[in-house]
Amino acid sequence: MDLVLVNLIDGLVTGLLLFMLSAGLTLIFSMMGVLNFAHASFYMLGAYFAYQISVYLGFWMGLLVAPLVVGLLGAGVERYGLRRVHQYGHVPELIFTFGLALLIEEVVQFIWGKDQVPYAIPEVLEGAAFAIAGNTIPLYKVFMIFLSLLIFGGLLYVLTRTRVGMIIQAALSYPRTVEALGHNVPLVFMGVFGVGTALAGVAGVIAGPVLSTFPGMAVVLGSIVFVTIVIGGLGSLGGALVASLIIGWMTTFAKAYDMRMEDLLTWMGLTKPDPIWDSAWQDLWTLTSPQIADILPYLLMVLILIFRPYGLFGKRDA
Repeated sequence: MDLVLVNLIDGLVTGLLLFMLSAGLTLIFSMMGVLNFAHASFYMLGAYFAYQISVYLGFWMGLLVAPLVVGLLGAGVERYGLRRVHQYGHVPELIFTFGLALLIEEVVQFIWGKDQVPYAIPEVLEGAAFAIAGNTIPLYKVFMIFLSLLIFGGLLYVLTRTRVGMIIQAALSYPRTVEALGHNVPLVFMGVFGVGTALAGVAGVIAGPVLSTFPGMAVVLGSIVFVTIVIGGLGSLGGALVASLIIGWMTTFAKAYDMRMEDLLTWMGLTKPDPIWDSAWQDLWTLTSPQIADILPYLLMVLILIFRPYGLFGKRDA
């Protein structure tokens, strides 16, 4: 039971971090219908900007300033890039964002090099917050959980309880009507894109010290973000949260418990080949859950696409 609690906390940290990434992409897709391939690159920029700021001003200034800088860059990309490409359709948008991701990675390598940078946890957040049966829970993980929940609560409040949120939600479905009422819809689009990239920047700031800050960090999480929004449902913020938590707990428990495929196949009534090394299914029988933990979200996505193409909470086909 104690190990279950530890894994629940670890999975919660992973899931909430993934949610901050997927929430920004979900907002952008809901507003503009754009699957931004460069979204994870803004996550990487958040980590690198925070590292550079922390060298001179400390971690906390990096946490405050880096997401703002990333958000401004994102707003500029929408205003001077995507807005010009949008009129030509989705394929040019995808090509533009894919090229932008490659460009950002090259710029990062040119400025900071190809090696990992020493972006570290601040001293005040080092050490253990508490222990469960001898398993210590780092204070920084607790900080990540509370910050993620705070951002989610703030985002939910803005979207559902404020005038700005009402305008944003109205602009999603009735942009011409909102524009006729005197609101600057292109400015709203730019603001949402900036906020979405800033959320990715926040994820990079808090993930950089624990997941390492290096030029390939965008590639590591880039694909899993799209898997998350497909599972949750394109354009659904609640779906992004649920899918992120499912993926976080699924991968954490699969890595923590060394479950064997042999036991599952035997339980299903299949007989193990003897000798096993002569069987064409040798690899299948010798698999363990930690070996396949990282591909489980992709398998879940395939099942979702087969049986529920619009995702768990989505209203449009993926």
